[in-house]
Amino acid sequence: MIKFNLRNNLPLFSIILASASPRRKQLLDMIDIDFEVIPSDVHEDFNIDLNHEDFVQHYAREKSLDIAEKYPDHLVIGADTIVVLDSKILGKPKDEADSSNMLQSLSGRTHTVYTGISLNHINEKISDTFFEQTQVSFNELSDSVISYYIDTYKPLDKAGSYGIQDWFAINVNRIDGCFYNVMGFPLAAFFSHYKKYDNSIVRVS
Repeated sequence: MIKFNLRNNLPLFSIILASASPRRKQLLDMIDIDFEVIPSDVHEDFNIDLNHEDFVQHYAREKSLDIAEKYPDHLVIGADTIVVLDSKILGKPKDEADSSNMLQSLSGRTHTVYTGISLNHINEKISDTFFEQTQVSFNELSDSVISYYIDTYKPLDKAGSYGIQDWFAINVNRIDGCFYNVMGFPLAAFFSHYKKYDNSIVRVS
């Protein structure tokens, strides 16, 4: 069987994930890339006049550059994810009431998840920003399902107030696009860009 061998080879540069998201860390760990986590302090302004694709790319880039400028000899990965319903951006809920309102609005409907990814290395003059989008359809959500989910799983740290990888998955009727994009990090798209810059990636039998 052919597989990629990353951890046994030294990358061309050290890597930083500029995100505190445990899900993004989990996904990067899955593909055997060595990195450290240094979260960016950049926060989104949802009133900024950008379309959804440009919004996530803008903030992914801002988060990456926020850390890259402090660590110019590192490749820094920034990411930003939003949920969009009826052209309205749903970020992370402010509180449980906001979480409930979000899930009620998503009930029985299809929404779009956008994630922007930005790779920046100051010294190597690498600047690469892109996005992915995924359509997600929910079943109808009863009040009891919404209350149980919020009380038990505390989704206040998630855009759209749900995690497709946890108990809430039983309410997802269909997805069209990258599953991992909905978790906040489109692995295949990321790796197709990352491998252009790291020639330490080799194939082993």
